[in-house]
Amino acid sequence: MSRHSTILKSPRHGRTPAPHAGEPSHGPLTAEELQLAARNHSMPLEALQSDTTPAGLHYLLNHFDIPFIDAEHWHLRIGGAVQRSLELNLKALRRAPRISIPVTLECAGNGRSLLRPRPLSQPWRLEAVGTAVWTGVPLAYLLAQAGVEDDAVEVVFTGADSGLQGGVRQQFARSLPISEALRPDIVLAYRMNGNDLPPQHGYPLRLVVPGWYGMASVKWLSSINVLTRPFDGFQQAVAYRYQRDADDAGTPVTWIKVRSLMVPPGVPDFFTRSRVLPAGPVMLTGRAWSGEGAVERVDVGIDGQWTPAHVEHPAGPFAWCAWSLPWVADAGEHELACRATDATGSVQPLEQAWNYQGMGNNVVQRIKVTVE
Repeated sequence: MSRHSTILKSPRHGRTPAPHAGEPSHGPLTAEELQLAARNHSMPLEALQSDTTPAGLHYLLNHFDIPFIDAEHWHLRIGGAVQRSLELNLKALRRAPRISIPVTLECAGNGRSLLRPRPLSQPWRLEAVGTAVWTGVPLAYLLAQAGVEDDAVEVVFTGADSGLQGGVRQQFARSLPISEALRPDIVLAYRMNGNDLPPQHGYPLRLVVPGWYGMASVKWLSSINVLTRPFDGFQQAVAYRYQRDADDAGTPVTWIKVRSLMVPPGVPDFFTRSRVLPAGPVMLTGRAWSGEGAVERVDVGIDGQWTPAHVEHPAGPFAWCAWSLPWVADAGEHELACRATDATGSVQPLEQAWNYQGMGNNVVQRIKVTVE
């Protein structure tokens, strides 16, 4: 749900220096990666059992320091290529028309630490995801109140969080094409799961872009500007790109790729997280989602043999769906896996294609279990 970190690169590539000249690594996690992992957190996979993820379990990625904002003195400014500039406080936004929408958000770098060589950045495994019900004002409503000019091409959203990245001092800012910004389901959210946004999730107001990776959902929103030319800020033009190597300009990260995850069955070993369960019947369960189309199928692999699971309807078009499959577990060592297919025909890959920033990794999850 929060934003996603970009790979750390050396100064000649215009980004923050990292150990080993900022190049992808085969070795153990660096001190910088561990520091990022301590500040940010993933969702425990057992939370997949819930339709919605409590705020404290929802994945979190913040690029810079959390700004603690006094809502009594906070205003949202809307300007640029509009007929009427607006300045709204939180009370005015709460009086405006509102919507509530369940949305699954996933970090664009989810799965990065599984790549070889490993891009150096926030070292996610598979759990950088969560689903919440977001309540707030439809963005399209406020843009209509402001009156978007005919020559507008993009809308840029700027947060109150600031810092250095790539040697560039900046506030976190991202843009959307005007056609996306005018979608009826994009929300300026002031509530998460029925409560005020927690400070770490963007209080008092954040953007939520259903279907897109989480970097698009700018937090601690301070301004919205309508532009007549494409936005070229760091988080748009440099970060969040699919690149073959450091010199490739790449293509932008946008929609969430199809993915499924399983609740690891049995109980874990404290240190290794290896799974142990007794022989006999067990219900394998999990969730699946895609930003590009409804999930139509989930197949569960048991020791390489694939079986279609039962897939339930999601709570909304951009929320994950539950799936389940009964299994009679025999004693021994087993490998479990799950693989989703969406309405566009996209299927999770069995092996992940590598990219320089470690973005959009939706490789099939595999869980080794010991059945006693």
